Amino acid sequence: MRYRVGLIGTGGIARAHGKACQQVDRAELVAVCDISKDALANFGDQFGVEAQYLNLDDMLARENLDIVVICNWGAYHAETGIQAARSGQVKAVLCEKPFTINAAEAEAFAQAGKESGVLVAEAFKFRYHPMHIKAKELVASGAVGELLQVRSTFGTCVPSEKRRPENNWRWNKEQGGGSIFDLACYNIHHARFIFGAEPECIFAVKLPGVEVDDASSIVMVFGGGRTAQISVSFNAWQSQYAEIIGDQGMLRMDKAWNNEDQAVAIEQETRDGKEVIEFESVFQFALQLEHLCECLETGAPHRIPPEDSIAQMRVIDAIYESMATGQSVELAGGAK
Repeated sequence: MRYRVGLIGTGGIARAHGKACQQVDRAELVAVCDISKDALANFGDQFGVEAQYLNLDDMLARENLDIVVICNWGAYHAETGIQAARSGQVKAVLCEKPFTINAAEAEAFAQAGKESGVLVAEAFKFRYHPMHIKAKELVASGAVGELLQVRSTFGTCVPSEKRRPENNWRWNKEQGGGSIFDLACYNIHHARFIFGAEPECIFAVKLPGVEVDDASSIVMVFGGGRTAQISVSFNAWQSQYAEIIGDQGMLRMDKAWNNEDQAVAIEQETRDGKEVIEFESVFQFALQLEHLCECLETGAPHRIPPEDSIAQMRVIDAIYESMATGQSVELAGGAK
């Protein structure tokens, strides 16, 4: 079976999902929706999509879609996702990160999917990369001993003249911009994934930008005093490494997040020496879409259920609270 896919939004991330549709045999990109007629025309020309809509209800009603992928501005993810889930016209809604802009919205989005019998999932592409799957397996096997720390970065080094709210949603508060929503969401989800738990305490500080958090530093404290230390920025030099540290060894990934079509590796260090585990290039968006199609076909649970996204947004709520108050914020913690 081929699943009919419709995209909401036509920006850079939508193009990545469009490319994924071209690579996944079980998916067919048949329609796209955006608020700009010119953007629709350009996207349609690039991907050969004739069904172009300025109104989401029209696309949902006419195109007999199986999957919609939400690629618009983060501030509108909940509204758009709830609209799609409640339409009765789709089987699955895949939503780009951030899932929403707070936990309350995440709960409403998840509930809409549950009530409508629609699979709702957040798009974290790295969860499908063989490198990250292997790293998780190594930790579970005791390769680093007792897990103690996760350290990670995500820097994009965008010139100051480009970091303006009128230029891009990333620097526009009303549209859901900021280094937490755009960058740190990866690192936060990764730490929760590796520890297999939720943090008990959060402390965070930010470097203010024109409207949004231009750079952020976060400490997440998990049970037993284990920590995740995260540094993200739009202004600092490009960096996207992740380190997983135990009392017997360490794993390091230098290209942890944006590594489309690049060979990558895990550097594993122990007292016995250093080993490099290499991985061929993959297109993470295609692996992500393939998993979604598999879930629809077999009924298997999705790798990132809505409950996980609600928990993720609770952590992000706590991060913004800590930034605003200058104080640490307590959370319930516990196993995922």
